[in-house]
Amino acid sequence: MTGKEGGHVDHASANAMPPHADRVNPDALEVAPGTAHERLEGWIPELTSEEELRLALEKAFDYRGDVTITRKDGSKLEGYLFDRRSGPTLKDSVVRLYPKNSNEKIAISYAEIGALAFSGRDTAAGKSWEAWMKKYAEKKAAGERDLSLHPESLE
Repeated sequence: MTGKEGGHVDHASANAMPPHADRVNPDALEVAPGTAHERLEGWIPELTSEEELRLALEKAFDYRGDVTITRKDGSKLEGYLFDRRSGPTLKDSVVRLYPKNSNEKIAISYAEIGALAFSGRDTAAGKSWEAWMKKYAEKKAAGERDLSLHPESLE
């Protein structure tokens, strides 16, 4: 290959650029801040409008614990919300969840939802590297020999 395609530069040209000058410098890239997770455990949002329902269900989709959905007919379902499909109307929009005591997947139309509660424990709350290191340092300072740390029970 010859010419620009082969990485050759006409240095006499006024627009001459060294090979690979158009590559992005990773050190110059903008760094986005991390995501701050809201503490939603125990929250029961007021669903007084379509917008509030949609917003609450988006938060429920990102929640790492169980939610309780109360249908407009009064029946309740508690489980992990793993999918949502937002359509132009509430009737066309659906959430899907795994019920707490079942392996089946249940789909519920947004139009059927009367109330929502973030009822389950947020399984990832407080599980940071800093918390792990603090526990490790406390065990080490106490003179413990078995310094392995085991995950907390989810129940």
